[in-house]
Amino acid sequence: MAGLLRKPSARSGCIHAITPADAGWHYVGFDLWHLARGEDAAGHLDGREAILVLVEGRADLTAGGAALGEIGGRMTVFERTPPHCVYVPPGTGWQARATTPCSIAVCSAPSPGGRDVQVLGPDGITLDTRGSGTNTRYINNIAMEGRDVADSLLVTEVFTPPGHWSSYPPHRHDVDDFPNLTYLEETYYHRLNPSDCFGIQRVFTDDLSLDETMAPADHDVVLVPRGHHPCAAPHGVEMYYLNVMAGPRRAWRFQTHPAFAHL
Repeated sequence: MAGLLRKPSARSGCIHAITPADAGWHYVGFDLWHLARGEDAAGHLDGREAILVLVEGRADLTAGGAALGEIGGRMTVFERTPPHCVYVPPGTGWQARATTPCSIAVCSAPSPGGRDVQVLGPDGITLDTRGSGTNTRYINNIAMEGRDVADSLLVTEVFTPPGHWSSYPPHRHDVDDFPNLTYLEETYYHRLNPSDCFGIQRVFTDDLSLDETMAPADHDVVLVPRGHHPCAAPHGVEMYYLNVMAGPRRAWRFQTHPAFAHL
């Protein structure tokens, strides 16, 4: 298993290019483009579907030969507004030209195909509250199980206030035992406010054969191949992350760590 904490490879262009082979797993892929105004990004995935998320900024987007016009809205993720997103089926090319500085996430997973290009947001995405007390966080469900918009992908955004825990209580989804548990690989793309601070994320199995505690910085990606994976925003630091999950079944069923079952 390659390292779980991934740093950006550059300051601009495609700063993350995480393939299943690179991650050492089977399903999830994640790219992140950081573009200046006028710069271009493009992609074409055979056998894999993609959801493009305009994380920040705006871009003119074409997918499958259809011009979708300028999409995007928020200039910073910490506005907590719903993102503009587009589903791109396998074997379909897409192109984007930034009309402002922008960040575009390309979330991908295997798919048999058959769906059309579809705009997924901001319409249909609402900000929901999850948890209570210092476990409160806010969720934009882009493409979770309740939205039949993909074959494999599950994608969501999470906004964690300063001093709060997130992906908590610790939980895992690493065994294909539906309906009790599902096997889902997962990536976390982290953003932090202030941007020069850090967050905390631990990835660990019950037997501690995997046990890594990391301090992701702004624009870092954390891989979760298995095990529990809570994270925390330090006092004075706001945390955002974009989750991508995929596995043999498009369903999110998890098991809480037994020590935290009382929560």
